[in-house]
Amino acid sequence: MDSDADLIGRSLDGDVDAFVEVVERHEAAVGSYLVRRAGRDAAEDLLGEVWVAAFESRRSYDRSYNDARPWLYGVALNRLRRYWRSRPAEDLVADVPDVATGWDPWSAVDLGMDARAVLRSAMTRLKPEEREVLRLVAWEDLTAADAARALGIPAGTARRLLSQARTAVRAAPGVSALLKDRNSAKEGHR
Repeated sequence: MDSDADLIGRSLDGDVDAFVEVVERHEAAVGSYLVRRAGRDAAEDLLGEVWVAAFESRRSYDRSYNDARPWLYGVALNRLRRYWRSRPAEDLVADVPDVATGWDPWSAVDLGMDARAVLRSAMTRLKPEEREVLRLVAWEDLTAADAARALGIPAGTARRLLSQARTAVRAAPGVSALLKDRNSAKEGHR
């Protein structure tokens, strides 16, 4: 199986189908990233823009990295930023049903809603760059080094921002009680 770097190289040599394979490998991950950040309707439009932008900028891809996913998240983040700048502020709140897939069973809805509110509040207290690194690591399952690639920052900076974000989230009001409640619930199910 060819690496993403090999496929991008082949696409630069004229093999258009090679880039299609990169798209097929990462379409679900990039699409999910966009849905979580902008809602389902916007994500559908943005995903097409991401692939066009990635195709047009593929010469800039550093082929020393075999996995293109962090680079693609960077392209997606740039499209999101352009989208957010073009929208009125009231349009930027994603549709809750689109973002919150897999709702808790009814008996746990209150706890789930409380947890979301506490975590949302904790996330708003973070610096934007801390929030971006934390989202890429927690939601997109990237390493700190891959998040750094996606954001165009040094790996050490990404690790520092991730550490700061984790510390700030743990210290945010309500988070320690939330963690205590969650751990107690887990112990009760044993």
